Amino acid sequence: MARDIVYFDLETQRTANDVGGWGNKGKMGMSIGVTFSTKLNEYRIYRESEVQDLIQQLMRADLVVGFNHISFDYEVLMAYTVMDLREQLRSLDLMVDLEQRLGHRLKLDAVATASLGGLSKTADGLDAIRWWQQGKVAEIAEYCCYDVKVTKCVHEYGVEHGFVKYMDRGNREQQVEVKW
Repeated sequence: MARDIVYFDLETQRTANDVGGWGNKGKMGMSIGVTFSTKLNEYRIYRESEVQDLIQQLMRADLVVGFNHISFDYEVLMAYTVMDLREQLRSLDLMVDLEQRLGHRLKLDAVATASLGGLSKTADGLDAIRWWQQGKVAEIAEYCCYDVKVTKCVHEYGVEHGFVKYMDRGNREQQVEVKW
């Protein structure tokens, strides 16, 4: 049976400021969640009303891969379940892994731009929140799908090459070994 790697990202309805700070991620509310399953070879888009289906897909995965998803996306999702997703799911958080190797955080864009030759994010989370307020759900879904694609491509690059490249704070290209 094929191993199911599920790439995952979500966007929120509200900012940290809207809910009283980063300690209240569970109050931010999911607007859209997106997965790509290697077993199904497809993207799935979930609205808030379908959040239980999203959680079930993550629970069935052999590995959930994301970028800052353990301390952000899971915290948002845990408002919808009694489970501690950080403990229940087998996860690879690319940002956390890179931070442990480098001693500082990287943005997904810094890794994607250097490793993938120009493939980069198309917007940011604040754009997605503004779109939510404007009722532009299709734009959020498209942006979130693209972030999942970028995360998948960065992960696959690291698996294939044993390293990823990134742009450092001085805008110089560097590389770091990974064991994904």
